[in-house]
This record gives sequence, C-alpha cells and structure tokens, in this order.
Amino acid sequence: MIKKDSKVAIDYTLTVDGKVADTSKGRGPLEYTQGAGQIIIGLERALECKKAGDKISVDIPAKDAYGEVNKEAFRRVPKTAIQNIEQMHVGDIVGASANGHTFRAQIAEITDTEVVLNFNHPLAGKTLHFDVEIISVK
Repeated sequence: MIKKDSKVAIDYTLTVDGKVADTSKGRGPLEYTQGAGQIIIGLERALECKKAGDKISVDIPAKDAYGEVNKEAFRRVPKTAIQNIEQMHVGDIVGASANGHTFRAQIAEITDTEVVLNFNHPLAGKTLHFDVEIISVK
C-alpha cells in the first residue's frame, strides 16, 4: 500500500484539454518516492493508500498541480532582446540567462516592438487528467 516514503513505480498517461500531453508508454514506468515532492501534490494524494495493480483515473485541479495562472508572471521585453524572434511564434518557448539565473518562458504576444513573455508553467491554470496503473510499491 502506498504511504509516505514508499518507492512507487507507475505507468501513466496525462491528458490536458482532451489531448495526450505526456505518457510513460514506451519509456518504462515513472519511479518516485511518496511524500518527497517528486510528483504533483494532487497526484500524490490520489495515489495514497493504493496498491500495486490498482488502476485509477483522476482529474487534478490546477491548484493541486502547477497552480493557477499568475498575472504577475508576464513580462514585456524589447523585441530586440530575443534572438531569432523573426522565426518565433506565440506559444514558442524561449530560454535565457540573466545574473547567473537561467529561465524559460512562453511567448504570449509579439508586437512590432515588444514581446510578452509568460513565466508561468505551461500547465498552470489547467486541470490535468491522469490514467495511472500502479506497477510496484516498495
């Protein structure tokens, strides 16, 4: 039975907005330690007290996944600050470094002079649907 500090292996398929966003199929099971913060809290809660062989389907609301969209996580930067912006589109991910920190952001808008970058996690504000099979619990 899955409890704190259990070593768990699961096969899963993550669906977001009706489309498969991630799956362990073809890669082998995902292994994690229950309660160690290695997977989203909503999925950890859903798997608590389950056992090897169990299958579950669960919807995880944004607040228990990657959080709600934070309006303060949007930044306007000059278009000239992003290399190759001419080849990029809304939705593309850009990465950069500043003051020793690296970051990734999604392009939310492109104007004639500026780019609006969204620093929220790409799945922020989304309900996540998981189909999970518990492979092993140790």
